[in-house]
Amino acid sequence: MISSRRRSPHELLSGFFLPGKVNRGIVITRPEPGLGETLAAVEQAGWQGYASPALVVQPRVMASGAVSGQARRVAALVLTSGQAVAAVVQALPMGINLAVPVFAVGARTAERARAAGFTQVCSADGDALALAALLSQRLTPEAGALLLACGAGQGGALAAALRVDGFRVLRRVAYETRPARCLPPEVARALMAGRIEVVAFFSAQSARSWLHGLRDSALRATAVRTVALVLSPAIEKTVRALGWQGPVIVAARPDAASMLAALEQVPLRD
Repeated sequence: MISSRRRSPHELLSGFFLPGKVNRGIVITRPEPGLGETLAAVEQAGWQGYASPALVVQPRVMASGAVSGQARRVAALVLTSGQAVAAVVQALPMGINLAVPVFAVGARTAERARAAGFTQVCSADGDALALAALLSQRLTPEAGALLLACGAGQGGALAAALRVDGFRVLRRVAYETRPARCLPPEVARALMAGRIEVVAFFSAQSARSWLHGLRDSALRATAVRTVALVLSPAIEKTVRALGWQGPVIVAARPDAASMLAALEQVPLRD
């Protein structure tokens, strides 16, 4: 039987509302940075967090001269993930400095850019489409080139959209990812024991990697019947295409705070 009682925001955030005094299980599939703080947040909200990063992130060395000389002026640095910040800072000056305007996809990426020393940081508080719209509102192609620091194989759609608007985009790889080799044993045991209610996906790439890593048929069958909590409709489409059978809850906004708030929509189990 599913309880219809809705939890108040205070109960959700304080961890006061613990059905049966047993924390409910949620798998967090994002890598660091971000994994640790997300685990802490869900546990504060009364859930038992399980770390199962779907991707292993490897920073790439960005050549400090890779931009200099290719454009008379770089108007802005564009970041689609906080993973790129460290590589950019290590490669400075690279034709830019810490005073260059930074346009970040979301609040957490913006915070990481500020923490690294960038002084002019603006967040699109959304996804790549929101970031492209913000850049078109704030800048003109005549202002100079856009330096897009992203993961290997990523950022192509954003760069293409910006070029359609007339911008010159210098896309540079700041990191690469590879699928995690296997599911952590404690996560597999919790799934098979029925202790996992939710699996949280923060990107389509993470969803694909995590689901492809479920090689045991019984484990996969159990996992896809839980609740998928996703950051965006695009990720919902991905998990459905990969055979997800349980409910899918989409965060109201594509950010970590909205993912946490969306946990209130997960139905209670007796």
